[in-house]
Amino acid sequence: MSFQAEQILASMALYILPFARLSGFLMTLSVLGSRNIPARFRLLLALAITVVVVPVIPAADSVDLFSAKSFILIVEQTLIGITLGFVSRLMLETFVIGAQITAMQSGLGFASLVDPSNGTSVPALGQFFLMLTTLMFISVDGHLVMIRIVVESFTSFPIGSSYNVTEMFFELVRWARWIFAAALLMALVSIASLLIVNISFGVMTRAAPQINVFAVGFPLTMVTGLILVWLTLSFFLPHFEAQLSRASSLACSLVKLQC
Repeated sequence: MSFQAEQILASMALYILPFARLSGFLMTLSVLGSRNIPARFRLLLALAITVVVVPVIPAADSVDLFSAKSFILIVEQTLIGITLGFVSRLMLETFVIGAQITAMQSGLGFASLVDPSNGTSVPALGQFFLMLTTLMFISVDGHLVMIRIVVESFTSFPIGSSYNVTEMFFELVRWARWIFAAALLMALVSIASLLIVNISFGVMTRAAPQINVFAVGFPLTMVTGLILVWLTLSFFLPHFEAQLSRASSLACSLVKLQC
């Protein structure tokens, strides 16, 4: 059995273009795209998914593997995958922002640690919410849902379709307002309660100036913040489900998929 060079290159092009979209997606996907996951594992996972999905997706037009058009298509598919994976990253960062707002208002922002996935220093409360949302994201198979969206995008948004970078970018930016809206909504109870506590200390300082408000108010504010975090955890799941639904809808709309 002999193979010609043209047949080998055509087969490689058939797999490389879907592999570019999947590898870009896994590079930015939450959990799998973190620094804790080795790049070799993500590469092998993208390769395994590519081998499985290529026989069931629409075949792309034949293109010369070593040409300018092929290079442009590879870059285009990688950008599409990166955009879809970045949606899940934005969804989890919503709760980190909400936790940071609460931490700064209650004085818990002084307790900070290094985020191993991003390599930045974040408040401990924000890291707690990030771990909580990550576990919930995995428990509801959010990563599998995102992978399914990417696989089905090869049918709704096949390789070689017109790709408007500006429109996709602005749609992603417009959706980013939900990050701050959902984060503020999640932290609104804590903000209002801590505002009442601070006003009470202000009235107390005016009534009894000899009281050291920093020695009394700071510990009490921190304890109040911890109690509020504990009380608001029961409403955490509805916020997570709503934001996950919005993120899934955005990912579907980016690749013209009906969800």
